[in-house]
Amino acid sequence: MEWLQTLRRALMLGALMLGVPAAAQTPPGAPETPAVDPAKAYLFAHMTKARYGVLHYSVSVDGLHWTPLKGGRPISSDYHGHASIARGPDGRYYLVGNRSDDDPLIRFWVSDDLIRWTPFGTYRPDLANIPAHPHTLQRIGAPKLFFDTASGQFLLSWHTPNEDGDARDPERYWASQRTLYVLSKDLRSFAGKPRRLFSWEMATIDTLLQRDDHGGYCAILKDERYPSYDWTTGKTIRISCAPGLLGPYPLPGAPVSPNFREAPTLIRSPDGADWFLYYEQYAGTSYGLSRAPTLHGPWFQVSGNTGVPGWDRYTMPADLRHGSMIGISRRQYDALRKAFPTS
Repeated sequence: MEWLQTLRRALMLGALMLGVPAAAQTPPGAPETPAVDPAKAYLFAHMTKARYGVLHYSVSVDGLHWTPLKGGRPISSDYHGHASIARGPDGRYYLVGNRSDDDPLIRFWVSDDLIRWTPFGTYRPDLANIPAHPHTLQRIGAPKLFFDTASGQFLLSWHTPNEDGDARDPERYWASQRTLYVLSKDLRSFAGKPRRLFSWEMATIDTLLQRDDHGGYCAILKDERYPSYDWTTGKTIRISCAPGLLGPYPLPGAPVSPNFREAPTLIRSPDGADWFLYYEQYAGTSYGLSRAPTLHGPWFQVSGNTGVPGWDRYTMPADLRHGSMIGISRRQYDALRKAFPTS
């Protein structure tokens, strides 16, 4: 059997040279034990299919199996939006939202403990005369927050169109969406007018930012063009990585999700070996998951929510919709479960 041991060593060495983590050496389809760190857990702040825009919580200790808090009832009666949470330089958590895409204000809440949220302020972006985005409509879609520790700034982003749709061509509206951003040190004052984050002409929505494994930044976004033979990547999640926070971002790579997916959210596995990228199959059908050792891949789709427990590598409540996943401590996890018991 010495030849078999030699073969196994060679396969493992080859996998390591390709950057594939040791966990990937489990034979395909074999049972897996998810990594768990006793000091870590995760929070998913999201809406539900029945309560669009209303804040709900689900939690997990492995980033793969999720439990709704408070029996699936809302966490806040005040918040409305596509929940996006960033931890600021003061250690507090900041939550962004708006009442609807027609709301001219972007609204902020703040929390010390993720349990109690209080209003923090508002920002009214000036959408007139956006460079390279003429005739901008007064629409603010899914504002998101990212705090960049390197520069000590929040990057606030959202998507805005410049064409109306109609019954004959409803996708014209979505094809005109572009990702806009503005920077702020404190979410009280904002540096200049909004600008486009990407220079290329491709419809994008639901953009989120993440520090790259190689020291740069990656933008995870939805390619908002409608899929066709001419545009096969439409309505998929794609990734573009750049050396700096503001780019320049190259055209995004190949899709990491099937078509008709949106609202990506990203977390690191408890052992730091993998990225878990979740996305919604809309409208509120289910959440999918893709997994990779680095943001540059290789990505593959994980089996979950199938109704066959032996096939499921992740499970989520059926009615979850758009939101934001963040890593939390096990102490915070315990406090959330105590504050919002599932019973």
